[in-house]
Amino acid sequence: MRTYLHKIYIITLISIVVAVFIYLAVNGSSYYLSGPGHRFHHGQHNILKSSGFIGHGLGIVGSLAMFIGVFGYMARKRIRRFLRLGALKYWLEFHIFLCSLGPVLVLFHTAFKFGGIVAISFWSMVAVVISGIIGRFIYIQIPRTIEGQELSLNEINALRSDFYSELKFKFSLKGELIEKLNFELNRKLSLEGVNYLIRIPKRFSFEKKIIRKIKKELKGQQLSRRDYNRVVRMYKKGIVLNRRIDWLSSMQDFLRYWHVLHLPFAIILLVILIIHVSIAVTFGYKWIF
Repeated sequence: MRTYLHKIYIITLISIVVAVFIYLAVNGSSYYLSGPGHRFHHGQHNILKSSGFIGHGLGIVGSLAMFIGVFGYMARKRIRRFLRLGALKYWLEFHIFLCSLGPVLVLFHTAFKFGGIVAISFWSMVAVVISGIIGRFIYIQIPRTIEGQELSLNEINALRSDFYSELKFKFSLKGELIEKLNFELNRKLSLEGVNYLIRIPKRFSFEKKIIRKIKKELKGQQLSRRDYNRVVRMYKKGIVLNRRIDWLSSMQDFLRYWHVLHLPFAIILLVILIIHVSIAVTFGYKWIF
């Protein structure tokens, strides 16, 4: 998938989740904000309550979205016959989309009433979503191919060599300037700190300073606006690559630990969801079928 198409794809997925949340919140705000004692007499009660036509439907569609998102991604990742069925990266992005949309729908299915076994399921779902966001951050810190496979350190260093060659021959930058810019690019942040909660924002702040210095150096060169922007983008990618090299070992460890945390919450959510659905069907809470 081309870069601009991929951006449109990502923006579309994010927009759908945000639009659904806003639509449901705006159209049901009067009901959801009313007190427990007033809801029964509210005009939207029969359709927005958890067993109502819309409320029940949101729960079913939201649960299906999460099931498809989880098991679809697992199938693509683990079943050999699906290995060539699209890049793993795009499957992961669609998995994140469905597993973000699903909880939004389930949230409105609960009508913001949490109690009993549903509360355990809901907070497990929240834990899965939050740990998923953290996992996504860790995942993208590890350099990968377009198919989503991890790159070895030698492959990463080869990317760095290609980066330097392209700067020299494609944009005809002077050797002295490239050395000066590369010195800025390869500067190390001293005393980053052991705690990653401090280290991560400190590193991002440091990278912004490097970009400002590189832009300042490039503005004195006779580059077209287009080439200037392309060189800046290349250096931004170079900075990200350096960060990923520096953090490679730590992030690989974090990803292993993350799986230990993420999976139990997902299993708890799945088990309680099955129990919840089974009880609902047993007591006759059926939707349109």
